[in-house]
Amino acid sequence: MTMELNDLLHELNDQRRTFRVTVRGLTAEEAVKRTTVSELTLGGLLKHLTWCERGWTHILTEQPGTPPGMLDWDQYTWTGDDLDALLESYDEAVRTTDEAVRTASLDKLVPLPSAPWDQNPKPMSIRRIVLHLIRETAQHAGHADIIRETLDGQSTTAFLYE
Repeated sequence: MTMELNDLLHELNDQRRTFRVTVRGLTAEEAVKRTTVSELTLGGLLKHLTWCERGWTHILTEQPGTPPGMLDWDQYTWTGDDLDALLESYDEAVRTTDEAVRTASLDKLVPLPSAPWDQNPKPMSIRRIVLHLIRETAQHAGHADIIRETLDGQSTTAFLYE
């Protein structure tokens, strides 16, 4: 594994860890609570990031078709059935993504599925996919931190330094 690949996966996993810290100790009831004017909840963000990991792994491993759920707005909504199962699903998606990235060349270009916002997308390198996952996870870790702090006053930053 190259130093660049190690660095990219390290950063991605650091952002994932930050997100996981934000949702630690929650009950399913807390994970479905809206705490701001946004529709986002901690459970919904966790579900979205799980689908995001699976979708990008689908693309980077060049599986046919559009990734399941990619265009489904319900990916941001979680009903609170089983938080432990959702966390396990996220962890499994993360492991699958990491394995796929470790076995690919960062320079390899993979085709992207068409979407309503881009009918003829240009191929993307594995490197750009990993960078996108870093950005996506970091963005939603920030959303999650605000939701969590509004929910019960807990701060991800404080959790990270305990």
